[in-house]
Amino acid sequence: MAGQSVYLNELVETLQLLPGIGRKSAQRLAFHILKMPHEEVSKLSRALVDAKEKIKECEICGNLSDESICTVCNDERRDKEILCVVQDAKDIGIMERMGDFSGYYHVLKGCISPMEGIGPEDLNIKSLITRLGSGVINEIIIATNPTIEGEATAMYLSKLIKPMGVKVTRIAHGLPIGGDLEYADEVTLSRALQGRIEI
Repeated sequence: MAGQSVYLNELVETLQLLPGIGRKSAQRLAFHILKMPHEEVSKLSRALVDAKEKIKECEICGNLSDESICTVCNDERRDKEILCVVQDAKDIGIMERMGDFSGYYHVLKGCISPMEGIGPEDLNIKSLITRLGSGVINEIIIATNPTIEGEATAMYLSKLIKPMGVKVTRIAHGLPIGGDLEYADEVTLSRALQGRIEI
């Protein structure tokens, strides 16, 4: 940007690399950072570098962890017979906040997307099949996003896993609590109808 510091411009351009941050948001963030006390800026930069250098993928499930085995995989109190398959490591945090799931996880690291050139071989599926080979897991819950890609991935996994004698389930999709029918799209309503339960 003409008339501004080279360093400020570089900071704005760097902040724009973050998802969902456009030029104006990056500028607001940059000016906010410049107003922060030096200690807080140092703390922020250290946290960024530490996170990048010290966080690794769990060798078992693919979750993000400070250690080679994550805290979930290290927890012996969890149900060894149920495995929840998620798209990304961030999904584990969402599931854990819910507090209703006591099994283990497996991170696919994406989903099948022919448009983006992502096939099954690009996902963390081989290690999933290896885990199933132990014979301990009785149920796989597929918790991929309710998108075309997420559905395609769920169908692919189901066809791959069912012949192994493992029960394959899919999380239900439907209307959110407090939502109105008039604002729901047809696909969501259809899913809600298909996933109906007896009361």
